[in-house]
Amino acid sequence: MAITETTHSPRILVAGCGKLGGAIASLMADSAEVFGLRRNPDRVPEGVRGIGADLTRPDTLENTLPDSLDVVVYCLTPSSYDEQGYRDAYVTGLTNLIRALNGQSLKRLVFISSTSVYSQDDDSWIDEGSPAVPARSSGEQILAGEQAALNSGQPATIIRFSGIYGPSRRRFLEEVIEGRMNPQTPAPFSNRIHEDDAAAAVEYLVKRSLHDQSLQELYTASDCEPVRLDEVVAWVRQQIPCATPADDARKGGRAGSKRCSNRRLLETGFRFRYPDFRAGYRPMIEEG
Repeated sequence: MAITETTHSPRILVAGCGKLGGAIASLMADSAEVFGLRRNPDRVPEGVRGIGADLTRPDTLENTLPDSLDVVVYCLTPSSYDEQGYRDAYVTGLTNLIRALNGQSLKRLVFISSTSVYSQDDDSWIDEGSPAVPARSSGEQILAGEQAALNSGQPATIIRFSGIYGPSRRRFLEEVIEGRMNPQTPAPFSNRIHEDDAAAAVEYLVKRSLHDQSLQELYTASDCEPVRLDEVVAWVRQQIPCATPADDARKGGRAGSKRCSNRRLLETGFRFRYPDFRAGYRPMIEEG
């Protein structure tokens, strides 16, 4: 999809330019002027202009942000996995950033969220219209961040990702191979998205915005095959030698049991490179 021709290259800020944010920034750097904000700006990807700031400290944002921004992608992860860590990342940081934009008018604010805001545990299908009633305080803070984005005065889009995996996120695969994962049968449904597809989905929706094509306020981003966890484990064991499960191996997932629908995302024209877990895990197994 071509970006609408303008008198200047689109200017995009990725706030939280870590693992996922860095991948998003890299994808957009060929067709836009991309700024990556993180505490250590030297660690942004090549081709991205680093900005050093701490979004939880408003003083570090003073006279720091570029002007004439077209899009901001907000992609923070907590520095600690407790309620305060999540609030700092998803609510306080975003509030400080919106204030520091000092009235800039964006084409789009994209807020990276999580399907953990859904607490359904009955194998049901969920989509953007399903109730979001988080079961944990972390999900409550993420949901509060979503509301802050939608109430920011900027046109905002929320993208709720299911579990992201890929070559830089091999934990689950290693747990199976090492015998540290042995789910009950039938196990809860699990949902996932390959890290390449996650970054590509954000890039795709940002380009739609820059092309003046309409976006919804909310997208659920997960691959095309929700699957029970024991089925995934059994498939991995068929592909590669795995250790006998340990007595204390993990028995189940941590996110209830639900099936995430990506229909709204597919209706935009986005297509997955890795539409199911087999397509995603097979090259990871082959590459070792």
